[in-house]
Amino acid sequence: MFSSERTMFICSQLLWINLIMDTFGALALATELPTDHLMDRTPIGQKEPLITNIMWRNFLVQVIYQVTVLLFLNFRGPSILHLGNNKSAIKENNTLVFNAFVFCQLFNVFNARKPDKLNVLGGVTKNRRFLGIMAISLVLQVVIIIFLGKFTGTVRLSWQLWLISVAIGFISWPLAVVGKFIPVGQNPLTKYSSTLCLLILITLVISYKNLSN
Repeated sequence: MFSSERTMFICSQLLWINLIMDTFGALALATELPTDHLMDRTPIGQKEPLITNIMWRNFLVQVIYQVTVLLFLNFRGPSILHLGNNKSAIKENNTLVFNAFVFCQLFNVFNARKPDKLNVLGGVTKNRRFLGIMAISLVLQVVIIIFLGKFTGTVRLSWQLWLISVAIGFISWPLAVVGKFIPVGQNPLTKYSSTLCLLILITLVISYKNLSN
């Protein structure tokens, strides 16, 4: 995704995003203790796909939401939020997009705890390690935005833009609940993964062209 000045995320930002999603996120989910709910599941065969239909559904819901909101912010943010059209305003808008994307990932880690349950916060207070990892991720994100702007290419945000970032991430919770009412079939969607990826790519291209005009 691109802004009018440069790529939306620079290398240092991508490294931090990768750290949150692949390291901190995975580590936080690995601390989840097994529950009695696991005994209600049917046995999974060796040939069953790693990504279940429920995972695909949840994934697509979040992808559609995040791509739509972030692309809109990227191209329409400065005018909608009255940031201006100078380089400083563009950098502030890029920081907002980066911050909002990170908050989407942080909130989505909670969704990933219980992919087939409506209450994603159930039992979360009993897992202090999970909460600790998420708290560390949150604190580091705040530090990056406020103190490490020269390294990450960001600027300090006003409290209003911080609220917008948090709100965009928070919406992923009720959106995940609504998405779980979408029925999924028994046939593995993995067979259609290439088609799904192509549709997502086409949607991205169309959205990019419409918003950039």
